[in-house]
Amino acid sequence: MNLIRKFMAKSQATFMKKQLEKNRQKKKEDKEQRKQERAQNSTGGDLESMMAYVNEFGEIVSTPPEKK
Repeated sequence: MNLIRKFMAKSQATFMKKQLEKNRQKKKEDKEQRKQERAQNSTGGDLESMMAYVNEFGEIVSTPPEKK
């Protein structure tokens, strides 16, 4: 009887370890997939697209001021 309990406890522990490892692997794959989707959908991070300018009225605009 005692042998059966040990075997069942070991079996459940092994099962739980396998389940946890599966969950970790799935999370890792999901994270990698999201990372790839973000990379594909990115608009690019060049400096010119991130620049903002302030015009003579103090408003933030995306076009550079005209040189006079």
